[in-house]
Amino acid sequence: MRFAYHATMCNPEFYLPLAIAVEEAGFDTFTLPDSICYPEISDSKYPYNGTGDREFLDGVPFLEPFSVVPAMGAVTTKLRFSTSVMKLAIRQPVVVAKSLSSVAVLTQNRFVFGVGISPWPDDFAACQIPWEKRGKRMDEMIDILKGLMTGEYFSYQGEIFQLDSIKLCPAPSKPVPILIGGHAKAALQRAARVADGFIHAGGTIESLAASVAEIEKYRKEYGREKVPFEYQSMSAEAFSVDGVKKLEDLGIGEAIVAFRNPYEGKTDTQTLEEKIGMIRWFADNVIQKT
Repeated sequence: MRFAYHATMCNPEFYLPLAIAVEEAGFDTFTLPDSICYPEISDSKYPYNGTGDREFLDGVPFLEPFSVVPAMGAVTTKLRFSTSVMKLAIRQPVVVAKSLSSVAVLTQNRFVFGVGISPWPDDFAACQIPWEKRGKRMDEMIDILKGLMTGEYFSYQGEIFQLDSIKLCPAPSKPVPILIGGHAKAALQRAARVADGFIHAGGTIESLAASVAEIEKYRKEYGREKVPFEYQSMSAEAFSVDGVKKLEDLGIGEAIVAFRNPYEGKTDTQTLEEKIGMIRWFADNVIQKT
């Protein structure tokens, strides 16, 4: 089992020392969420906390992953970095491909790209991207990212995007793994059809097992059941040795852990020392015992 640390949108000054502490403690990955902006007025609902309330996100400091990951990569040597997840469909694919390739090069291929569509029309409006056909947009963007990361000339003729033959330099020495996040059927199918893995964004062990089973069914339907595939999950099971074994039995390869629940809407008052203390506690009580 690999372990990923989620900093839960903490003080931006903490990220570099936390990355050092996470690597020293034996974690494998440092994962980051993504949010571009917070609308002053909105009737959108948050899909992952049961109530739909999104006020807990007002004033929360989200750092842009492509900006902070190279900085953390510069103070570490083996720690992986990932997004869980970046809202891909609200962005422009060639610009994303350039950023993605640059981050992969700067971190010596220590980056895993977790992506989702974004459940909020507000994000699309703010970025001036159509809400309509967002699923098709997402699919075509993944095709374009894969094509441009080869470092060879690449052209594309899709329903949403058309590209003349171009290439990016530098390109990573190997493709960046692309993982899909989300609980909807379309997300599970997309993960099975085009991705290198799936990110489960929390929930019960039963819901996780159901998602894995459904994805595996789709992978067989698409003829991809033998293609390497990575499962990641944010689960309370990761906080005990027995729970980690349950996750392993489901085929989960990486457990994402966080030591603060941002959904509660409380201000993050934890000091850097307190955060590092919890990282070390987890290393002593879980990582070293699994």
